[in-house]
Amino acid sequence: MILAELVLDNMGQLRFCRIEGHSGAGTRGNDIVCAAVSVLARTIAGILSDREDINVKVSAPERGNFLMEIDYKPEGRDFLAGAGCFLMEGLLSVQAEHPGHCKVSIERRNSYGT
Repeated sequence: MILAELVLDNMGQLRFCRIEGHSGAGTRGNDIVCAAVSVLARTIAGILSDREDINVKVSAPERGNFLMEIDYKPEGRDFLAGAGCFLMEGLLSVQAEHPGHCKVSIERRNSYGT
């Protein structure tokens, strides 16, 4: 099972993402659930890393583990809002199509802190 944890700050901005586990929906290298989640995580990390107004720390120490922490300047807020919505919708879509292999939790914190 892939577990994806997203944390939003009090402005609704994505500040933290942790994705752990393996879906078990297919063999290694042929698992569409793992592939979908991996592409979403890598794409969002790459897009946000290119921004000067958004600071991203990404860690992926081993297969099945991804961690991303995000800080942003006020001028990056709109871009981050769109990117965060994209990631959430993508992960929720994977969960809806493969509920036995992917679970997403979304938490909103009044004061952000991991």
